[in-house]
Amino acid sequence: MKKEEIKELSIPELKAKIADAEKAYRELKVAHAISPVANPAKITADRREIARLKTVLRQKEIAAAAEVAK
Repeated sequence: MKKEEIKELSIPELKAKIADAEKAYRELKVAHAISPVANPAKITADRREIARLKTVLRQKEIAAAAEVAK
C-alpha cells in the first residue's frame, strides 16, 4: 500500500488495517520459524508497512486532538 493510499484512510480504517497487518505479520513469522518462507524479505516489508500505518494513524490522532483543543 502506498503512502498516498494510507493517508486517505480514516482513523477506524487505519486501526483495522493495522490489526490485519499485525496478524498477517505474526503468522508469517511463525511460518518462517517452522520452515523458511519463499520470500523472507516480505517479513521486513510487512514490518515497515505496519510502521507506516502506525505513523499515519498517530499523525491523524495528533491533528484531531489539535482540532479539539482549538
